[in-house]
Amino acid sequence: MRNLFLGLALALLALPVQAENRLQAFIGQTQALSAQFSQVVYDRKGRKTQEAGGHFQLQRPDRFRWTYQTPYEQLIVGDGKQVWIYDKDLAQVSVRPFDRAVGESPAALLAGDNEIEKFFQLKEAGSQDGLDWVEATPKSQEGSFERVRIGFKGGELQLMELKDRFGQTTLLRFSKLQRNPALAAELFRFTPPRGVDVIGND
Repeated sequence: MRNLFLGLALALLALPVQAENRLQAFIGQTQALSAQFSQVVYDRKGRKTQEAGGHFQLQRPDRFRWTYQTPYEQLIVGDGKQVWIYDKDLAQVSVRPFDRAVGESPAALLAGDNEIEKFFQLKEAGSQDGLDWVEATPKSQEGSFERVRIGFKGGELQLMELKDRFGQTTLLRFSKLQRNPALAAELFRFTPPRGVDVIGND
């Protein structure tokens, strides 16, 4: 699940025409965001292999808190310098440098420093199922995702569709979305609980 996320959480920006206008409007009006999400993963044959859900908060630039509540508890916190991944059931915390963990992944599509054009090619992807779509393709071939599609309705973020290089597709559907809520700074800090194993914090 961590790889699905780190294929997920930082800047929606830039491009010509309608896609640019839609993305610019969303980012220009969004410094903070909170929402609930449901996540479904399909294999290359379209079979459902995983379901999950939870909620997230983000504060631009580069701060996010992603909480999985089902099927098991997992917390992912990015503070701009590091990304902390806490698996409660395993009593384990993994730590990665922020740039390496997020970098050119789809995480660069929800909260960031307005430099998405350095990492992605964006294009208008038309309308489907009542949503207006923008497609983001990583410029680098080194990441695990080959394409991300972002669906908007009335200028609001509704859906993200992520296709990885193994043929899997992850759908993230957002609900109860709030723009620019007051978020406490403590949400984007993480201290490992006593007694857990910490991996990668060298």
